[in-house]
Amino acid sequence: MTRTGPAPGNGADTLAAPAVPSPAPPSTGADDEATALLEGARADVDPELRRAVDAMPGPLRRVARYHFGWERADGTPATGNAGKAVRPALVMAAVRAFGGRPQEAVRPAAAVELTHNFTLLHDDVMDRDTTRRHRPTAWTVFGVPDAILTGDALAAVAARLLAEDPHPAAARAAALLAGCVVELCAGQQTDTALERRNPGEVTLADCIATAEAKTGALLGCACAMGALYAGAEEEAVAALDAFGREAGLAFQLIDDVIGIWGDPRRTGKPAGADLLVRKKSFPVVAALCSGTAAGAELAELYAAPAGSTGPDDLARLVHAVEAAGGRDWAQHQAADRMGRAVQSLARALPGPESAGELLSLAEFVTRRSA
Repeated sequence: MTRTGPAPGNGADTLAAPAVPSPAPPSTGADDEATALLEGARADVDPELRRAVDAMPGPLRRVARYHFGWERADGTPATGNAGKAVRPALVMAAVRAFGGRPQEAVRPAAAVELTHNFTLLHDDVMDRDTTRRHRPTAWTVFGVPDAILTGDALAAVAARLLAEDPHPAAARAAALLAGCVVELCAGQQTDTALERRNPGEVTLADCIATAEAKTGALLGCACAMGALYAGAEEEAVAALDAFGREAGLAFQLIDDVIGIWGDPRRTGKPAGADLLVRKKSFPVVAALCSGTAAGAELAELYAAPAGSTGPDDLARLVHAVEAAGGRDWAQHQAADRMGRAVQSLARALPGPESAGELLSLAEFVTRRSA
């Protein structure tokens, strides 16, 4: 895709797009900064998350606490992985970028994280994923009904956090998040519909539209909510939303690369996990649409039922996707989307000093290996 640069004078010449290398790069200073931002967001938001979850009814609370990694299945305390806190970190970074007070944005940051985890609980059920964050998914431990109902409760708790927040931006943020949830649900519905279609009937445009709704929408919402809580103008709020959406699409593109080539020791999922379940991820669809001999081989291999793939077949699947250009396409598209994200950020913020944290986080999510 071609891309036109922003007009002179809007700060675009002071912001550089983060590089998007393969999903296992060496550590950089930007990675260290992003890690500090993520850890800070987790420390700020976790107390609010725990208060919100602890107010839930007992059975639902138990599932939620397990899902967040705070308890084992038997209810004993655990120190599991609660996720990277990318979305809360974006809220906080956006607040700081506009000169706001991060301590006033803890509730929207928690609301965004609760919403994200509601979608994870439901996605795991619909996708029949058995592993999340290096341990069994909630539905495999507590059953499908409890996992779905806990996800519903997390969404409601997120809405209540904003409804009870006295901040003047809370009502606008609540409306923004509610609209985002509708978009997320529509994106998931489209995704499940695509999974029922034959591989040759799915286009890259279908994949992009789904990822924009499923992944980009909530990252954009997180950035926009941070801008709202800092008192930014509507034009800047919209630009932050666009930044998050484009970064979210880059995130999903790299996530799909990781779903095939990620290290199981880091991802917590089997190697080639997406191929094993015949997921129509970005690299796969790009390969199927390539018109190459490797793409034709992939189509033939993908016709075999999920679950019937042996080690040799999996190796052939991985090779076919790469040989057909699926991996390269996804990584190049991720870089392009990050360029677009930077253009949107340049429309809202004057230069690298105020945009630095948001850029570091955007770079981090497209450099990660798990």
